[in-house]
Amino acid sequence: MAAPSGAASCEDFAEFQEFLRVMRTIDDRIVHELNTTIPTASFVGKIDASQTCKELYQSLMDMHTSRERIIKNCIAQTSSAVKTLREEREKAQDDVELLKQLRKEQTKV
Repeated sequence: MAAPSGAASCEDFAEFQEFLRVMRTIDDRIVHELNTTIPTASFVGKIDASQTCKELYQSLMDMHTSRERIIKNCIAQTSSAVKTLREEREKAQDDVELLKQLRKEQTKV
């Protein structure tokens, strides 16, 4: 199963969650994937179960690595935004909109 096309956007949290949900499809369907990967008794001689299991494993690991990279990237981006907003907040203590934006970014982290 290939990774979804497009890059994950960290700006819209709901969109980011949906992107991760799509990337979890292979995990959520693991029983189905195993049932279609491991041959039944009638197909044992026609399909190399070892190779198909290796391919499934590699697909899972690729997807996990990709998800981890995307999640860590968004954490880093959002943490950087929080740091910047904190610095701005120290300079403008009375800015309510800046405080709201800071809290929104902190919630995302």
